[in-house]
Amino acid sequence: MPREFELITSVPIPSRSGITHLYKSLNLADAFAIRLPADTSSSPELLARFILSHRPAWVGWLIKVRDTIVGRFGLKTAKHLGSLANRIGVFKVYSTNQTEILLGEDDKHLDFRISILCAEEPEGSRQLVFSTVVHCHNPIGRAYILVIAPFHRLIVKASLLRAARVGWPLAIDPKKDQDVEVE
Repeated sequence: MPREFELITSVPIPSRSGITHLYKSLNLADAFAIRLPADTSSSPELLARFILSHRPAWVGWLIKVRDTIVGRFGLKTAKHLGSLANRIGVFKVYSTNQTEILLGEDDKHLDFRISILCAEEPEGSRQLVFSTVVHCHNPIGRAYILVIAPFHRLIVKASLLRAARVGWPLAIDPKKDQDVEVE
């Protein structure tokens, strides 16, 4: 795969994203973009499932460490979240349309949303933008996000890079925009 499809850039949260004006105040807001090959699926849900199921192995270790620590503070663990309905991995699905899926969680300490948006570029190429916004409710939420933010950014970038290297799921027929399922 050409390296041009492995370049991940920090970008502003797209103005058309459903998370742009979701919270009055933000304790974390970031977005990362990666170009998609022309034959890649344009289904945000399929792409979200693909990214979250192809994370680097070291992310699983970090999640176990996180769960051990945060479970003591009353935060939800990945094991608990993964057992709930209407989820992609540990993330609750809030909405989906032809260009974007919104995932996230509301908790007593903080609320967050993730947007996976498939965007057409003016020159005809496509990109995927993975955006995150977090709104904290109290000092525990703010402390948590201060500790987690650097890891979050590494995980998002590493997950996008891994998905690109594994090979994005393909559209069956890009003209009809019918997508294949991920295993």
